[in-house]
Amino acid sequence: MKHLKWTYFSLFILLSSCQAYLNQPVGVKNATFGENTTATINLKNLPPPKEPVVVGVYKFKDQTGQYKPTENGSSFSTAVTQGATSILINALEDSKWFTPIERENLGNLLNERNIIRSTREEFNPNAKQTLTPLLFAGVLLEGGIISYDSNILTGGFGARYFGTGGSVRYKQDRVTVYLRLVSTSNGKILNTVYISKTILSQSVDANLFKYVNVKRLLEVETGFTRNEPMQLAVTEAIEKAVESIVIEGLKDNLWESKAPKKVIDDLIINFENQKKIAEDELLYAKERNQKRGRIGLEMGGGVTLMDGDYADPEIRPLGRGAAKFYFTPHLSFSASGNVFKLGNKNKLDAGYATLDANLEFLALPYNFVSPLFYIGTGTGFNSKFENVHQKIQFGGGLEYLFTNNFGVKIFGEYNMTFTDNLDYVTNGIRDDYYWRFGVGMTYYFPRKLKINKK
Repeated sequence: MKHLKWTYFSLFILLSSCQAYLNQPVGVKNATFGENTTATINLKNLPPPKEPVVVGVYKFKDQTGQYKPTENGSSFSTAVTQGATSILINALEDSKWFTPIERENLGNLLNERNIIRSTREEFNPNAKQTLTPLLFAGVLLEGGIISYDSNILTGGFGARYFGTGGSVRYKQDRVTVYLRLVSTSNGKILNTVYISKTILSQSVDANLFKYVNVKRLLEVETGFTRNEPMQLAVTEAIEKAVESIVIEGLKDNLWESKAPKKVIDDLIINFENQKKIAEDELLYAKERNQKRGRIGLEMGGGVTLMDGDYADPEIRPLGRGAAKFYFTPHLSFSASGNVFKLGNKNKLDAGYATLDANLEFLALPYNFVSPLFYIGTGTGFNSKFENVHQKIQFGGGLEYLFTNNFGVKIFGEYNMTFTDNLDYVTNGIRDDYYWRFGVGMTYYFPRKLKINKK
């Protein structure tokens, strides 16, 4: 029975990584056509031009100067492909908006034309045969791969218990390209686009190392690693850059399309929406948009814990209502009313209310989950409006937004009073303090802050 249990467990580990086993490269594969990216489809579906633009590309090169990182430093292999010019020319052909002409190896082309010309003159000197003139470019495309940032985001999770465990790890890199359109008639830069693409690497593994009995050891390992191809990431970034150049040219009336005006207008509107989303996004795919409204109302409850002259403090209930106003996405002012009890075993069971004012700092205002910290002052009194005391409080917590208008937070708070009579007994020179812990629900009104995104 014991052996059967470990057999079942081993099968479970094996099947949990069935994706790796079902996709193992167990045989030699034939050459296939290169994969398309999501940007390839958008590029090929662009509306047709009235007339393709003759374009020259002399060099679209790797300007990063970086070598491929390894665990022991770096290798002599470059971090990104050196064939970006070929990728760009293929993207220009796919778009149907451009007629690329050979400029990267122009010397080879001119040499070959000289060979043709000299050969004709040698074998038929009396014939007046001329070569077709070379096309000249109306515009040039310049730029390159300007950065490759490795390990901009890394992380994972793992657990192990008595020789059994597993882990998940991930790593994210980023490649960035710039592409500019230059007029050959006057050298003016007509447009510049900037595109970034992240590159994801993932690793999943599980293992079992267990003595089944004194002389028998069971050891099982499984896992897989998946790395997004660098060449596909560069291709997608370049194709997106070409698509952007075409649409920007339509918007600026640099060229025209045979498609109906409504199709072009819808294309430009969709393009502008994508740019706005990109402008509102921070480095780690976090939105820059302020999610919370400027004004919020909070209701919550929790418990208190006395820290006074008596021993054996006991947990007592807490109720809270608050309103807050945001000056900036990070900083807000809150005013709250609190009713609660403070107690010690067989000694104290006193009720109080406080009116508090706090300055609150929200660490990650553009995220759905954010730590928060606050500090402030307040006034407390009992049910007979006696035993009035002043205090300062500070605390922290975590808030989660279900929607842009509704959030839930947990908090902990320490209250330092300026009285030793909070527990109705004066003993020594130390004032009475107390803790408050709770959960609050906040409704944010829809009115947002105006954020300067420059």
